[in-house]
Amino acid sequence: MSSSTSSDENDIHRKDASESSLEDDQFVKRAINGDQEAFKLLMNKYQKPLYFHIIKMVKNHEQIEDIIQESFVKAFSNLDSYNTNYAFSTWLYRITTNHTIDYLRKKKLQTTSIDEPIRAKDGEMQFQIVGSAETDRKIIRKERKKIVSEAIQNLPEKYREVIEMRHLEELSYQEISDKLDIPLGTVKAHIFRAREMLYKALIDRKDKF
Repeated sequence: MSSSTSSDENDIHRKDASESSLEDDQFVKRAINGDQEAFKLLMNKYQKPLYFHIIKMVKNHEQIEDIIQESFVKAFSNLDSYNTNYAFSTWLYRITTNHTIDYLRKKKLQTTSIDEPIRAKDGEMQFQIVGSAETDRKIIRKERKKIVSEAIQNLPEKYREVIEMRHLEELSYQEISDKLDIPLGTVKAHIFRAREMLYKALIDRKDKF
């Protein structure tokens, strides 16, 4: 009985699916089979909508581009877990929203030091005491940084170079393009590919995160 109900529900989802969703399903099937063109089609279709979605939360243009790239990498690396009974766009937007929230949370942590003095009610300055839980988090962050650093070093040179310039030197896409004397589009493609390779490498060590 439950099997029949499930089948009926699946039929309803397929019948109610928009033309755009059905098109996405075809792209996803092709992408899972290794069709690189299908990846490009999905990226081209959703890059601009995702940009306008993220800009409500993040204002920096290049940071938005980074978040979009990283969200696509996460989505493409987890296509096997996507349930085609539901819209791909909904799934992709959820991944992007969660990644944007993570980005904002990390940014807030970077700008607020745990050792920063706080003002008590009596007006005197006090310092927060770092407890054992925070010490553990520091150790985990240090280990995570080490793992990421090792993964970056294992990238092919052309990918390692651009990812280091982007994330360690914090150069803009255009600055990287000028410095390496390669087209801006090539820089973005290399960074995307580098992130894809990094994500897959880190997934293999997700027990450390």
